[in-house]
Amino acid sequence: MDLHGPIRDSFTRLADSLEQAPEVWDLPSLCAGWRVRDAVAHMTMPARLTDEQFGAELAAVGGDFQLLSDTIAVRDGELPVAKHLANLRSPELAEWEPPGGGAIGALIHAVVHGLDVTNAVGLPRACTDEAAHIVLESLTTGGVAARFDVDLSGVRLQADDIDWSSGSGRDVTAPAADIVSLACHRTLLDGRFVS
Repeated sequence: MDLHGPIRDSFTRLADSLEQAPEVWDLPSLCAGWRVRDAVAHMTMPARLTDEQFGAELAAVGGDFQLLSDTIAVRDGELPVAKHLANLRSPELAEWEPPGGGAIGALIHAVVHGLDVTNAVGLPRACTDEAAHIVLESLTTGGVAARFDVDLSGVRLQADDIDWSSGSGRDVTAPAADIVSLACHRTLLDGRFVS
């Protein structure tokens, strides 16, 4: 399955949504310490940085990816909104794949960070039902949730807005957008979390 259509669509739909909500750019996202503009700056790094530039910036912080992510998010978060929107719509971002992550890694990046924005500010999810389903399957059957330090054993996740469920045990029923965020170790605005 070619995932670049859903990847492009997720970024474009987020840009369209944010363009209609200029008041949200300085509000907190679900990423601790990042405003919406910082989360978007993180999402769109591949649209601004070549592989060589990224490598040089990573080397400058001793290979600490989290430090680099925080530095770039806060620094580039200050770019004009028009630049953020252009980056979300850029062909470079739509075709980017993280090293070792492939197209599914790029889709997870687009959907999860898109939800870090939309879930935080009350906008509808930017990804389609299809993209949400693909990401949920990858998170729960591909072991991706474990990389976010989320233990989904003993939990049955059930989306109430798309046809998807996974696991067994304690029932967690919510919209797909909330389940993706919960499976990625985000605490929702109402205080819900999985583990």
